[in-house]
Amino acid sequence: MANLGYVGLGEMGGLMVKRLMEKGHTVTGYNRTKSKAERLIDLGMVWADSPREVCEAADMTLSMVSDSNAVTEIAEGPDGLLAGLSTGKILIEMSTIKPGVSVAIAERARENGGDMVDVPVSGSQQTLREGKLSMMVGGRPETFEKVKPILADIGPRTTYIGENGRALAMKLAANISVAVQIVAFAEGVLLAEKSGVDRKTAVDVLTHSVMGSALVQYRGPFVLELPEQAWFNVNMMQKDLLLALELGRELDTVLPTASTANDLMTVSRGMGFADQDFAVVFKTLERMSGVTE
Repeated sequence: MANLGYVGLGEMGGLMVKRLMEKGHTVTGYNRTKSKAERLIDLGMVWADSPREVCEAADMTLSMVSDSNAVTEIAEGPDGLLAGLSTGKILIEMSTIKPGVSVAIAERARENGGDMVDVPVSGSQQTLREGKLSMMVGGRPETFEKVKPILADIGPRTTYIGENGRALAMKLAANISVAVQIVAFAEGVLLAEKSGVDRKTAVDVLTHSVMGSALVQYRGPFVLELPEQAWFNVNMMQKDLLLALELGRELDTVLPTASTANDLMTVSRGMGFADQDFAVVFKTLERMSGVTE
């Protein structure tokens, strides 16, 4: 069993820590707001007062926070992860951030004698609970082999993509499709409904038609009833879309459907849906089409 650390104990991070402890690993954790970690402390997680203390206590430290700025905040400075990193220690950074930020932190980690892999995830809280989360890994292949057993205790599928930053590019590529599929699904349901088809019937037909991907089948019903707690809210989806569009500009790659999906996320935020699951785009299209006020 491994001596692990975890920084960022939000919904996904907290579920991962719980899962890792259930697998028998020791976990030392930190979160900016300690109250959010109390449930994990009660389950046996060791509390640390800073990311540095987590890294000093662990052989491998995982982290998952909201964006590039948050990753930089937990990594840099006298109390950051890099300050606690020494020879042989490994950082497993699981946030979805700018690929260049990951590359820069990995270089710093190696200067300290350690290493870092970026491991963005594909899935949701429900996917993680069901043990179906998949992960992409960017970094040195030999480091991937070291962290692979730990990742296997989180989810069943881990794919090595290439050097640092490549896994993050892959994650952004995947999330374009996630956003666009749900937008297209919402458009289809709305068109059918305005043509006189019952909404539930439209959802049932589309989720079981040729376009009924795994994503559409489990998320399409959100058109009928949104979850009380967002699986992935509008703000987070737009963050990923903006990262993808930025990468597209850097690589001279045209991303027209990603751009359209991003515009709809902006409209959704303007309608007050920022904290709703991004499937709320159906409501956005409803209002734009005059179905609801």
